[in-house]
Amino acid sequence: MSRNDTDIEASSAPLIEHLIELRTRLMWSIGGFLLAFIVCFFFAKPIFNFLVIPYQTATEWAGVHNKQVELIYTAPQEFFFTQVKIAAFGGFFLAFPLIASQIYKFVAPGLYREERGAFLPFLVATPLLFLLGAALVYYFFTPMVMWFFLSMEQTGTGGQAAIQLLPRVSEYLSLIMTLIFAFGLVFQLPVVATLLVRAGITSSQGLADKRKYAIVLAFVAAAILTPPDPMSQIGLALPTILLYEVSIFAARMIERKRVQRQRESEAQADS
Repeated sequence: MSRNDTDIEASSAPLIEHLIELRTRLMWSIGGFLLAFIVCFFFAKPIFNFLVIPYQTATEWAGVHNKQVELIYTAPQEFFFTQVKIAAFGGFFLAFPLIASQIYKFVAPGLYREERGAFLPFLVATPLLFLLGAALVYYFFTPMVMWFFLSMEQTGTGGQAAIQLLPRVSEYLSLIMTLIFAFGLVFQLPVVATLLVRAGITSSQGLADKRKYAIVLAFVAAAILTPPDPMSQIGLALPTILLYEVSIFAARMIERKRVQRQRESEAQADS
């Protein structure tokens, strides 16, 4: 066997080991998701009833205390596939800690100790910030949006036609899932910004200088990610702008700690 063939075999061995490791991590992640999917599908109806509570809150805000919350489905398979969507969304949410830990275990051996220490807080902050955005949607934003839609109903008095809101189960789920996804994604802005600052791609001053462009992009993103009504778009754009300011503050904190570490290392080198 020639020397080149030996080098090729030696270099291919680590690749095979990485592929085996990747397969193991994928199997754990997929297995965890499937298990969480089955559990969430079993409890799909209670989960859906839990998601309907913001709609009930909106009826109270609208002053329609005698209105019974009613949702419909117009196709035989509609509610079944709605439960499948609930199971998939909830299964991924429940399995995310396992999936994130598998990603970290796969990536961590190739990182330095300082890089692992910097990566781990972001891994913890990501689901917490997503949960914070989802809580804002559930407890405040969805009731506000549904209250806005309920205000368009007609009672049918004075010779007018009676127009009532009867949302389909699939459309209501799509609405609340879209809002949760949009707010959860926007709440990752501080994580993304601080990662970019740590990588040296941007700085706190660079973020501050681009503030006016960020405000425009916030309203554009809100128009894309939310339903086409002004309440949803303004309600997402304003927290996005606030989170951008939080990102600038977090970036400045990181830069201050970086300067402090450099000064300490220089002082140790001089001594």
